[in-house]
Amino acid sequence: MARNSTNRNNRRDAIGNGSKNGNGEHRRRRVAATEDRRLCGYPRPMLRRSGWACLNGWWDFALDPDARWVRPEHVKWDKKILVPFAPETPASGIADTSFYNACWYRRTIRAPKLAHGERLILHFGAVDWHATVWFNGQVVVQHQGGYTPFSADVTGALVDGEQTIIVRAEDDPHDLAKPRGKQDWQLEPHSIWYPRTTGIWQTVWMERVPHTWISRVRWIPNVERWEMSIEARIHGRLTDGLKLRAKLSVGDQVLSDDAYLVVRGEANRRITFSDPGIDDYRNELLWYPHTPTLIHVDLELLEPGGVVIDSVKSYTAMRSIGVQGDRLVLNGRPYYLRMALDQGYWPETGLSAPDDEAIRRDVELAKAMGFNGVRRHQHVSDPRFLYWADTLGLLVWEEMPSPYRYTRHAIQRVTREWMDVIHRDISHPCIIAWVPFNESWGVPDLPDSPAQRHWVQAMYHMTRTMDPTRPVIGNDGWESVATDIIGIHDYDAEPDRIRKRYSDDESTETLFKRFRPGGRLLMLGPAPSDQPIMITEFGGIAYSKEKGTWGYSKAQSSKAFETKYTKLLEAIRSIPTIAGFCYTQFADTYQEANGLLYADRTPKFSIAAIARATGGHEAARDQRIMALWRQRMMNAQREHYLVPEEDHHVHAPS
Repeated sequence: MARNSTNRNNRRDAIGNGSKNGNGEHRRRRVAATEDRRLCGYPRPMLRRSGWACLNGWWDFALDPDARWVRPEHVKWDKKILVPFAPETPASGIADTSFYNACWYRRTIRAPKLAHGERLILHFGAVDWHATVWFNGQVVVQHQGGYTPFSADVTGALVDGEQTIIVRAEDDPHDLAKPRGKQDWQLEPHSIWYPRTTGIWQTVWMERVPHTWISRVRWIPNVERWEMSIEARIHGRLTDGLKLRAKLSVGDQVLSDDAYLVVRGEANRRITFSDPGIDDYRNELLWYPHTPTLIHVDLELLEPGGVVIDSVKSYTAMRSIGVQGDRLVLNGRPYYLRMALDQGYWPETGLSAPDDEAIRRDVELAKAMGFNGVRRHQHVSDPRFLYWADTLGLLVWEEMPSPYRYTRHAIQRVTREWMDVIHRDISHPCIIAWVPFNESWGVPDLPDSPAQRHWVQAMYHMTRTMDPTRPVIGNDGWESVATDIIGIHDYDAEPDRIRKRYSDDESTETLFKRFRPGGRLLMLGPAPSDQPIMITEFGGIAYSKEKGTWGYSKAQSSKAFETKYTKLLEAIRSIPTIAGFCYTQFADTYQEANGLLYADRTPKFSIAAIARATGGHEAARDQRIMALWRQRMMNAQREHYLVPEEDHHVHAPS
């Protein structure tokens, strides 16, 4: 990629260095990162157990273009693949972007020695799309869905000596009725769609567990009541008298240390903390992007008599998120969102991160560029991304990858997998919003089809039922039928037009009657009277000297790009009626060259200049938003409760 000297100097502004230091060294680092568990990171950060092993690395591999092989003995093993990278990616060692309906994986391992009663669990972070797993010739698990984890207890299939794992991944590249996000159905990536992701693309791992173990934990903070709820599930051999001990601490300060009786495999409790009452002391415990305080948790499963039979580590945070009037509120205070659209691709590794450090670097880069959040667009984040967002303080909108056909199968597949996504990620404090649909993808006839509208509404209400603590954006972009936040996608390149369109209440009222981004109505129903409005896609300014790239508008130089971005962000930030924004996009993604960063995470102009343009004069704007919000809340309370305004004038006695 040709770049001028300014861009080369900008490399020093990047956090970390995404450049290649020779193909051989680059490959050696990737192999080490995939095989070393310290570098791949614990794959289930919300529930960490010491006895685990990473199974990433070189596996035997075979492509099955027509999905003819149905049994392992049919397979002709003629390739090697570096797991967890999809076979379409260069990092995998396969780099085959043609059409194929299935692929096969095989690896032999040595199982860890199990103590009496222990079990061996085999885990897969994600396999796209339909996985069948054999362990020593026995089918131990099948799973549908390309974005969610699954596991199998393989204890009963163990043999003496080496163990053989075989995986068949079936993934029809032309099936548009399953969640596929940005995976292209054409042979070559086009427009806003990118190479496909087939088979294993997240970490494969195994862990030893005792005969009775903690299998799941969910955390539900309640800032208003200053308490934390825990929902734990216990698996295996259940006996009377089991207790779950939970020790919650921040640094050296122990917040709670109690044991709770396990009843029918569950331990559900509300843990009330000592409330300091004063905001200054409360703020020390509250989770914010600028102070992401995590509560560390030690969980122990106790037999009667106090013998510890299982122990895991977890974490949580005191954080509330919601909507009040036309503002998003974080921990009870208005909070202005500055997000970047993040599609989560790397040039050599696709949707799989090169290593855990690359994930951390992306979170750090987003914050360094002045953003306090990201919208993870059309894919489900690796749990390691959510871990680093929790740890370093970055807000996340989680979005379901779309199908592109509306069918009975699509409804079943999307609904089931979306429930699994929420189930997996609900305890992460960084996630502040759920987005089941984007731009009516998968529901193309939304204005004219009651059934499609009912599905969007059902997904909205189901999500709110599964998680009442977070806002839900039913269909981001336009054609909203059920939402807590109105998200608008507007790629107008003229800052003055953008400013005028959203500048006041009168223009906002006109907006919902006349403005049609993408030729679509913003609302399918009455215009909202008092909901947050956010511009959740805009910008898309392309700057690249590579042929075949595009953006929604273009800049001819790094300096021109900086000027365009700065003026556009000034216009966006000046609009009092919006509660936040999401700029397109974080980094170049294949042919879509409208990132603030190149695909290798090198900035297109200095990180410091990006941050200044993104954030602007934060303090003054935030104070203005807070004052307007308080006034609106007071007015709403007066109208609701019919409280007369206080009269502070001094009257002469009659």
